[in-house]
Amino acid sequence: MNHFFRIVAKRVSQVAGSPFAFLIALVLVAIWAFSGTYFSYSDTWQLVINTGTTIVTFLMVFLIQNTQNRDGKAMQLKLDELIRASKARDSFVDLENLTDQELLEIDEQFKELHKKQKTPEALHKLHSKIQAEHQRRHSLRGAGKALQSFLHKSDKNSK
Repeated sequence: MNHFFRIVAKRVSQVAGSPFAFLIALVLVAIWAFSGTYFSYSDTWQLVINTGTTIVTFLMVFLIQNTQNRDGKAMQLKLDELIRASKARDSFVDLENLTDQELLEIDEQFKELHKKQKTPEALHKLHSKIQAEHQRRHSLRGAGKALQSFLHKSDKNSK
């Protein structure tokens, strides 16, 4: 079963990602749109496209996830082999299994190494932009949590 699914998932992802598949989807949507006048833009006419796209999307999620899992695993194995064959630290193998805190600690180590090395200004600028984006996302998460808390409290107070 796994072998069959892997083959089907790979083939479907190749076909679905092709320009030909996009063209077919575009033609089907155009046919559906132009047929609206014939069907008086009825609820059934709308239900056809909604149901069709929902089914296709539902099935494609699993195929895409399978493909991404396989590609991610293959990439990790390749990186692990490069680490093993080089002078890089062997502890970096299976890095993806560390906690967020452990990853942050390693990131801090690299920041310190980066500061000690003479690097082009462009890399410093890029690193600063990445840090700023990280801070922005972190503050947005905090704002979202604060908004949730506020809405939750206002719901309790209105009851």
